[in-house]
Amino acid sequence: MDELKGMKAAILITDGFEQVEMVQPRQALMDAGAETSIVSPKGQCVCSWNVVDWGEEFPVDIALDRANASDFDALMLPGGVMNPDALRMHAQAVAFVKSFFDAGRPVAVICHGPWTVIDAGAARGRRITSWPSLKTDLRNAGAEWVDQEVVTDANLVSSRKPDDIPAFNRAMIDLFSRCRERVRSAA
Repeated sequence: MDELKGMKAAILITDGFEQVEMVQPRQALMDAGAETSIVSPKGQCVCSWNVVDWGEEFPVDIALDRANASDFDALMLPGGVMNPDALRMHAQAVAFVKSFFDAGRPVAVICHGPWTVIDAGAARGRRITSWPSLKTDLRNAGAEWVDQEVVTDANLVSSRKPDDIPAFNRAMIDLFSRCRERVRSAA
């Protein structure tokens, strides 16, 4: 499985990201040949949330203040309640996310992750899914919220929750692969 060989994917997180929503999609990306980097406004490591309590710590590969979105081909945004809530309050994180949408690069988001998409101004006009409590937020931001395990809309793939991760991973790899092919054929 080398459909993403040579692709560089950023994973933007801070403390409180849902562990399984980062670990399993990251592994799927790596299994497909992508190089992944954890980007964070935090210091040297970030602490996950594991369902009901703090989980494992993960090393930060690139500090957000040193990260350049143009160095990456794709972006993955895990959920967890605390993680996207903190990221959307961080102007540099929002700008990082916005730059992927502005450049038309693929973005994968799950659970509460769309909060950051909303603050990046990229939800309007999109068909998107999320954890159900974000339904009103997404509709207020101009998105069409749907209750499906995975939704792909142009360069954005979204899912609702950890149970959706297998479908999310398949759709993410498909989207990232298709976007990669468009970039190659345009070059």
